[in-house]
Amino acid sequence: MGAESRSVDTIELLGRAVDQLGTVIADIRPEQADLPTPCADWDVRALAQHVIGLDLRNFLVSARGERPDWQEPADPLGPDWSADYAAASAPLLPVWRAADLDGPLRSSLDQQIAELTAHSWDLARATNQPTPLDPALAEHSLAWARTALLPEYRGAGMGFGPEVPVAADAPVYDRLAAWFGRNPAWPF
Repeated sequence: MGAESRSVDTIELLGRAVDQLGTVIADIRPEQADLPTPCADWDVRALAQHVIGLDLRNFLVSARGERPDWQEPADPLGPDWSADYAAASAPLLPVWRAADLDGPLRSSLDQQIAELTAHSWDLARATNQPTPLDPALAEHSLAWARTALLPEYRGAGMGFGPEVPVAADAPVYDRLAAWFGRNPAWPF
């Protein structure tokens, strides 16, 4: 398989990650907005706002080969989170399809897949959704995360907690959550 095929396959995975999280967000009920999530200090509303109003905006900037400003506050959510998500995610795949993936952008693409996939699990778990999550997305995300989420990116004030111990043969989403610093048994 050539580099172009791998790039196309990875963009297809990004599309699946976008769709998966879109499905999870569409199934969140208004009364669930204040529920806690596996992401410490974030309720469902705050995590949805992080994904829709910050991640997707900055993912688009990254896909264009520009440097995003992660310190900029997240855009506010409207009353229809699913519509907000659809609008924010719609331009992402077309921009990635036009991007040069032979350089440093490739890691950004993999990071975006991992972020969307992990937050799909977070929000599905927080809202007790029976939504089936795509294991291929978790496998791809875990492979990227094992090389990218180094110890210096973990701990207080960082984006990720310490890795949570989990059996090597645990379900792939449990292993992904654990690598991202979440307890797969949440809410304990």
